[in-house]
Amino acid sequence: MTISIWRYSHLALAVSSFLFITLASVTGIILSFKPITEKTQSYRSKDFDKLTVAEVISQLKKSYIDIGEVTIYSNQFVAVNGTDLHDQSGNFYVDPATGKSLGKVGKENAFFQWVTTLHRSLFLHETGRIFIGLTAFFLFLIATSGTILIIQRQRSFKKFFGKIVKDGFAQYYHVVLGRLMLIPIIIISISGTFLSLQRIGIIKEQKITHKVDFDALKTVPKRMVSDFKVFKNIPLSQIQSIEFPFSEDVEDYFTLKLNDQEITVNQITGEILTTQPYSNATLLNNLSLDLHTGRASAVWAIMLAIASANILFFIYSGFVIWWKRSSGRIKNKYQSDQAAFIILVGSENGTTFRFARAIHEQLLKNGKTSYIAELNDYKIFPKAKQLLVFTSTYGQGESPANAKKFISLLEKNPQNHSVDFAVVAFGAHAYPDFCKFGYEVNNLIAHQAWAKPLLEIHTVNDRSPEDFNRWATLWAQHSGLQLNSISKLLEAKPIKKQQFEVVGKTVSTHIETSFIIRLKVKGRKRFTSGDLLAIYPANDHRERQYSIGKIGKDIQLSVKLHGGGIGSGFLYNMEIGQVLKAVIIRNEHFHFPEKVKTVIMVSNGTGIAPFLGMLNQYGEGRNIHFYCGFKDSASFAIYENALQTDLPKLTKLNIAYSRAGEKQYVKDLLAKDATFICEALNDGGVLMLCGSLAMQNDVIDWLENACQQFSKQSISFYQSRGQVLMDCY
Repeated sequence: MTISIWRYSHLALAVSSFLFITLASVTGIILSFKPITEKTQSYRSKDFDKLTVAEVISQLKKSYIDIGEVTIYSNQFVAVNGTDLHDQSGNFYVDPATGKSLGKVGKENAFFQWVTTLHRSLFLHETGRIFIGLTAFFLFLIATSGTILIIQRQRSFKKFFGKIVKDGFAQYYHVVLGRLMLIPIIIISISGTFLSLQRIGIIKEQKITHKVDFDALKTVPKRMVSDFKVFKNIPLSQIQSIEFPFSEDVEDYFTLKLNDQEITVNQITGEILTTQPYSNATLLNNLSLDLHTGRASAVWAIMLAIASANILFFIYSGFVIWWKRSSGRIKNKYQSDQAAFIILVGSENGTTFRFARAIHEQLLKNGKTSYIAELNDYKIFPKAKQLLVFTSTYGQGESPANAKKFISLLEKNPQNHSVDFAVVAFGAHAYPDFCKFGYEVNNLIAHQAWAKPLLEIHTVNDRSPEDFNRWATLWAQHSGLQLNSISKLLEAKPIKKQQFEVVGKTVSTHIETSFIIRLKVKGRKRFTSGDLLAIYPANDHRERQYSIGKIGKDIQLSVKLHGGGIGSGFLYNMEIGQVLKAVIIRNEHFHFPEKVKTVIMVSNGTGIAPFLGMLNQYGEGRNIHFYCGFKDSASFAIYENALQTDLPKLTKLNIAYSRAGEKQYVKDLLAKDATFICEALNDGGVLMLCGSLAMQNDVIDWLENACQQFSKQSISFYQSRGQVLMDCY
């Protein structure tokens, strides 16, 4: 059964019964105060739990000349219906230890009586009891479906009480409080359902009749009530009521209603005449009353009040969640066959749509034709220039409900022309399968003949606006767009730039070759290899990012000089001693995995920069295999000295030249060591990839085939577990 069925069931049950559940919860909160207020009255004996029936009857006979019945209420108040020594008749609360009267039993509070009737039957008698019974049963089904949804959300039953990723106030506390109140709510719903079934006669209690053999009744030996063995052995706490004999004749007897049975006792000899155990229906009815009303415990009554209040909160928070999802309904100005920009969204709870709509609205403001839809609506888009995919991951690396058909649709509907694509994956590092479905989608699209990567896959942790804004900025630059007040969602905090002094730079002989620039951080700023340096060469919104290699305390960048390149030209023209204003961006997903046994580094061209820094920082005593590719020995020359210095730190160095010698690419080097690489991943090793998007696609394509062949796992399996790390451009 899919997650969507449970979600829709949860919603349908809640919508169909929320009015009755609201009414039952409000009245339940009020009624929970009834046992609490009763407990505050001073009618309970301190020695209640120590007394026996023999002791109580002996004391009562000293204070009452005639007793019809003794009743022990669930709150442990003892009441006597009889006539006292002053010839006062009625129903009195008494101290069972002394027989002293504590006050007359009054009528039930009219307000509580009215609320009780409303709670049980809505003043509709039998019909009302049926409605309330159905409401209690629906509450049980809602709790059950909610439990299954939490298990799906947490990936397993073992993690039921694990950390919850906060998706917003309503959704977060809907889950957190739902877990805490699950057992009380299930108890309320099951006991309420049982009591309703009992009251409308579907579950019937067995009536008890005592068949006393009057011919066999004995009158000897005559004993005092205080000496009755049966009365001595029964604690008062096990008694519900004691019916006294009407007369002193042997044919009249004591009838004791215990918690689990009824017995009759000869009033002269103390002999047990009959024993009748209660039926299971009666026992369950008594238990249900205790659990549903809290009559036996003020603490449990308070818990019932809290649970009922939480049910009201669940109705509110559930409505908020539903409203947010409903408000995310797709509205398109252009048809799918008219749009140049296609935005497809995979979202289980609707929050990913907020990010997608922000881009959609920005495209429309820029005069572009944009179409937004669910991933399940994928088809051939005849005028598409860009395909943007925004998707979350659900369950154990599974697709969201509205993306389950996408993979099959992708295979059946190849685009008939070249289309640029980019994937933004939403997830949470708190879960082991971080963005797994996003990685899978990205890899599948990359394998399509018509697909051209615009950007590498970008992950957004915990729906971070900062993470998403970083992607949006890069995407806008590659698309030739300017983000103007895209939405509050994308509003970034004012950028506080740091100062960096140029302390070294190599010379580039001509355009399209690489150079190294080294920067000294002015002031205190923590960073490490793999982080990003963002520069603003035109001093405007346009940002260029470069992967950092940390050498000593300095930043080292490897930059390819492009003809007319804004960022590369700006950096190359800086002189030694000049100050650069830039921003260090933490890029934790591409930091060196210090606790891993085997690390495989893969780069081409300027992608070598962060790896040189990592070798400088962490290389000693580690199993590191380095695969790097260059055009020829000349393009490798500026890195050769650094690699020779770090060579003792490497287990193996593999270099490929694409335009010299055997004319190999990095992928060819990896293919030679396919068995080692797949075994390393299976053993928990990490593969790090930095370089061009073209190289990334070649390597990922090869890795997918190799992993399927050697370990029967998709590359997305390792990506979601942080074993394949990428920082490509």
